Amino acid sequence: MLRFASMPIDMDIASLRVAILNYIVAQQREDRFLVRIDDITISKEDIKGRDSEIMMILEKFAIKHDLVYHQSEHLNIYQNLALRVLKNGRAFICNSNLEEIKEKSRDSFIAIKKPKKDIIYSDFIKGEVVTPLDEIGDFIILKSDGTPTDIFASACDDMLSGIEFIIRDKKEIDRTPKEVYIKESLGYLEDTKYVHIHNQNMGNITIKTLFKQGFIADAILNYLILLGYKNPPKEIFTLPEAIEWFNLNQISKSYKFDMDRLRDINREHLKRLDDKELSRVFGFADSSIGKLAKLYLNEDSTLNELENRIKSIFKPKDFNSKWGREMRIIENIIINAPIIDDFNDFREYIRVKSGLEGENLSKPLQILLTGSENSPKLSEIYPLIKYYILEVAS
Repeated sequence: MLRFASMPIDMDIASLRVAILNYIVAQQREDRFLVRIDDITISKEDIKGRDSEIMMILEKFAIKHDLVYHQSEHLNIYQNLALRVLKNGRAFICNSNLEEIKEKSRDSFIAIKKPKKDIIYSDFIKGEVVTPLDEIGDFIILKSDGTPTDIFASACDDMLSGIEFIIRDKKEIDRTPKEVYIKESLGYLEDTKYVHIHNQNMGNITIKTLFKQGFIADAILNYLILLGYKNPPKEIFTLPEAIEWFNLNQISKSYKFDMDRLRDINREHLKRLDDKELSRVFGFADSSIGKLAKLYLNEDSTLNELENRIKSIFKPKDFNSKWGREMRIIENIIINAPIIDDFNDFREYIRVKSGLEGENLSKPLQILLTGSENSPKLSEIYPLIKYYILEVAS
């Protein structure tokens, strides 16, 4: 079984990348996938629904789980396991004489004794990793209030859930030998393979922020899988496609988050969206509006930018602008005009009825139909808005 463990905080791109990679490997191994909410050290008041947000985000990225639970549900289990370590002589009761305790106190803690031999664990990429015994000292596993330390809770959960493969951020690498030692102290000898991935130079960008900026889930997922990957078979892909060819050994240690690259990938995924589904983002259910939005993808790359384009087309026009007089003339002609399918015929009809020529026709017509002096060709736009022409040209 594989797992994704997260504290109930706003999920950032580094955490999502870890979740995606664990899920991909679980699918490749035809194994189960568990989601764990590490809330043992966080009060209910501080969670404020963030645990539910994590599950909603995973669902948006089509990351399905077989089991989900909160660490706070297992408090009694951690306490019993800490007592087991104490009874078998691997732990001792202490007060504030350990480095983890910063303040003088008479409170009692349960601490695990430093190991008597080197700690060895399996790294999927590096092979056998040895941590010398003198690098790990005594450390606390159960606090005075009866709650476990996060490292003890994590080790216990991985043991009880039978987690066999763990992909985690490299910043957690110092935890690994301690967790292995905790499991050994509890008599758990099953092998667990670890992979510590580099998530450097990724900042603290949250998934909610990217959604608010108009990035879509398929594009974010595509980018995070591609990040640091050596020689991918394709640049634009979906999660099911990535599951077919992804290989952990192909992840490079050197890369950085590139917003421009994410924008390019987002653009390509927007092109792939069903036209009608895309139009729903802007309050329509019309494939023509989806096609209309895609005309702007040469310049734009997010849903927000496309939405601004659609709003500009359908918003009331400013007839007090430089071309306001000509726009008003054209508007009155359109109000009384029949539906004309071809743009050249439409433009000629306006020209004849208005007497406007050259720039005096093209500029006001451009602004009236798009809300901007710069846009894709009107010959491409007009067929997609002709049935909305009275709403647009007003």
